[in-house]
Amino acid sequence: MTSPSSLKSAGPAAAPAAAGPPDRRAPRPPGLRARRRRENLAGYLFMSPWLCGFLLLTAGPMAVSLYLAFTDFNLFDSPKWIGLDNFSEMFGDARWRKSVEVTLLYVVLGTPLKLAAALGVALLLAQKRRGQAFYRAAFYAPSLVGASVSVAIVWKAIFSDDGPVDRAQRGLFGVDVGGWIGDPDWVLYSLVVLTVWQFGAPMVIFLAGLKQVPQELYEAAEVDGAGPWRRFWNITLPILSPVMFFNVLLETIHSFQIFASAYIVGGGAGGNACGPADGSLVYTCYLYVQGFENSRMGLASAMAWMLLLAVGLVTAVLFWSQRRWVHYEGGVGSR
Repeated sequence: MTSPSSLKSAGPAAAPAAAGPPDRRAPRPPGLRARRRRENLAGYLFMSPWLCGFLLLTAGPMAVSLYLAFTDFNLFDSPKWIGLDNFSEMFGDARWRKSVEVTLLYVVLGTPLKLAAALGVALLLAQKRRGQAFYRAAFYAPSLVGASVSVAIVWKAIFSDDGPVDRAQRGLFGVDVGGWIGDPDWVLYSLVVLTVWQFGAPMVIFLAGLKQVPQELYEAAEVDGAGPWRRFWNITLPILSPVMFFNVLLETIHSFQIFASAYIVGGGAGGNACGPADGSLVYTCYLYVQGFENSRMGLASAMAWMLLLAVGLVTAVLFWSQRRWVHYEGGVGSR
């Protein structure tokens, strides 16, 4: 048996080593890093088609367009660097300002009317009726074919001089404007009617949101004596506001990007590619004219980037404003 004196005489060499902090890391099994590397490689391989498409068809053209926005490029000669001249010319162009005015008018008129029609029809279709699936498909169908060239051609024939709309308004109201397409004061409203007719997509989203409204709230409000309008205003709209915000954001962006219908419906009227007296001169239509008809691809690129900045600014304003009118489950404007 070792005595305390012998331990003392042994000195520091005999003292046990100080224990450090325990190593809490579990030992990695062999080959773990290699397996993770193989899994990451497999993930990148599956993502490679999208990555290639994004780099070649989106990011690459955007970078080239940003460079061309500061050059004089006519599609035939090499780009010549001119700095901010395209932007200064753009802001001084009266037709460019006209295109901004027409586009804003189209967005302000078309988007609220389209969403109002979508919400109204969604409220009707949310009720249980016979043939409900048929009606939903019928109201959604215009959204599938509304953006096609054939529908735009038919729409142009309907609103042209002596077309069905022209004959109807002459016979019913005694108003003769010679067709909406040929009148610079009316051609834009034909495009607004066309976009309102395509309310199917936001209608489906509203229908999905209406299914999330608890029926108990309607029953309690009805017991308290609340009428249909008060139930809609105090229950349906607050709960539906996130869906409303999504539809407003999506449809506003789509309205800024209108091109095909405006170019086809208003094209050729009055000898102008964008409607008579620039009545349907939306922003993208004028961008097309500058880029492909006037071979001003540098100026068209500058216009495209201004449109991107404008849409980004509008999107930022909508996100900022949602705190005042969008109600989430965690509270007003919370996420």
